[in-house]
Amino acid sequence: MAATMQRKRVRIGDLLVEQKFISEAQLQQALAEQKKTGRKLGRVLVESGFVGEDQLLELLSEQLDIPYVDLSRFELDPDLVGKLPETYARRYRALVLKETPNGLLVGMGDPTDIFAFDELARILSTSMQIACVKESDLLQNIDRLYHHADQLRNLASEVGQDMAENAFDLRNLSASSSQSDAPVVRLIQTVFEDAVRANASDIHIEPDEDVLRIRRRIDGVLHETTMDDTRIASAVVSRLKLMAEADISEKRLPQDGRFSLHVLEKNIDVRLATMPTQTGESVVMRLLEHGSAVRRLNQLGMPDDILERLRRMVHKPHGLVLVTGPTGSGKTTTLYAALTELNKPQKKIITVEDPVEYQLPRINQVQVNHRIKLDFARVLRTALRLDPDIMLVGEMRDCETGEIALRAALTGHLVLSTLHTNDAVGTAMRLVDMGLEPYLVAASTQAILAQRLVRQLCTNCRTPKQLEPSERSWVQNILGDDADLDGFQEGSGCNQCNHTGYHGRIGVYELLEIDYTLADALRRNDPAEFENAARQQVGHRPLVENALDYAREGITSLAEAMRLSGMVE
Repeated sequence: MAATMQRKRVRIGDLLVEQKFISEAQLQQALAEQKKTGRKLGRVLVESGFVGEDQLLELLSEQLDIPYVDLSRFELDPDLVGKLPETYARRYRALVLKETPNGLLVGMGDPTDIFAFDELARILSTSMQIACVKESDLLQNIDRLYHHADQLRNLASEVGQDMAENAFDLRNLSASSSQSDAPVVRLIQTVFEDAVRANASDIHIEPDEDVLRIRRRIDGVLHETTMDDTRIASAVVSRLKLMAEADISEKRLPQDGRFSLHVLEKNIDVRLATMPTQTGESVVMRLLEHGSAVRRLNQLGMPDDILERLRRMVHKPHGLVLVTGPTGSGKTTTLYAALTELNKPQKKIITVEDPVEYQLPRINQVQVNHRIKLDFARVLRTALRLDPDIMLVGEMRDCETGEIALRAALTGHLVLSTLHTNDAVGTAMRLVDMGLEPYLVAASTQAILAQRLVRQLCTNCRTPKQLEPSERSWVQNILGDDADLDGFQEGSGCNQCNHTGYHGRIGVYELLEIDYTLADALRRNDPAEFENAARQQVGHRPLVENALDYAREGITSLAEAMRLSGMVE
């Protein structure tokens, strides 16, 4: 019945005029635009602002006697969705929604498209009913559910077949090659498109004994696609190494490089690192959007008290401010935000980085190059002779770099740097353990900011959570027996968050100011006294307590707070 009603011709323009959603003049304007561009009339009307997409779909639903399905709140079954191949889903703007007694319910972006309806019925080879869905939601779910997996595997098969039929010629993989339709080129392009659509921060390409794994890190968690043909790994890695101007003949040693490319209307900077493994070369690529605006300190989501104290520290004329945390915790973002605030014509700023991630105006940015022995220590010595007011040291990797930075902080320079430690309290003693003199650390260090990134709960599917006895005990152990145990939430998983329960990440911060008591404990190299004084400092709260604040507010989950503390993976 629904199929029969779908096949009757509906003139959407006349219908909208009749229902007084648009005027005749607006219809004629939209028809002229449709004739010029070839786009669907409904899409033209929505994009022109003449009618809302919800209004249009509700009207179609009523006139065609078909349901309107809100995909943002509809649970899709990946197995059912897979009944329609990805190519046709994208071509006809359609998704299989569910199985009903009368056949498959299929959501369409344009339910008036009779040709698409007939083709979908032929492809699915079963009884079919249709529903109205938002095209934007439909495309988002296609990207999420298919992940271009079919396309990736087909391209991988083409690359494998090409390698079997022809001698593998590296000349055909030249980074500047015009063979943009070569299977390996199209495979790599698809991998990058998929990653950019998903807002992935990293791409991992890992040859295994039996499969090639392509993994994307999204919101700090890896998502995997596998390919059965491992022969293509060498072609893919060689192409990427050429693009990064690395040595394709060297497969025994780690290498790094970088390149830029244009993907989905975005300019992406890619940092590449290779590592030889037993089953071939593993590649990891960090994706950075070129030209994206550097955030300011007040845009990082810091609590107001920490933000105010940190600003006071970075505006001091001299001293060392450290930002600590593991890889991928947002340290560089925080440092750049501080530099953006300090970047004035009256200040000379020099940075020493490995690599330079964002280009900032008016700032002298230097990238270290170990191949020509241009390391952190050497650049720092030179930089001090260039009359800087502020210096940024990308990372304190060794005692020599640390000593130069500390002495610079003592001689009238503000020094910003990073260190890989778990929390703020352990950072100062870590500097002493590196071989730096305790009195230097005590005299120069002004503040230590520790930070982590935790996943935010999906606002579409988060629900109240009842704590397990072990969870209640853990929270009370951190916050005390009288701790408020209400407000905790968890994500049940939905289409908007790829059924993970999380969407996006937020920073958790811990700020420790080095006052007289802490500095005295440092000079005496007394870790126990230093830790005790830090715990008693007014305004200081450990990372895990700040994470629990977010959990009690429903911003993140208790599981994320426990993961930050090291209690769970």
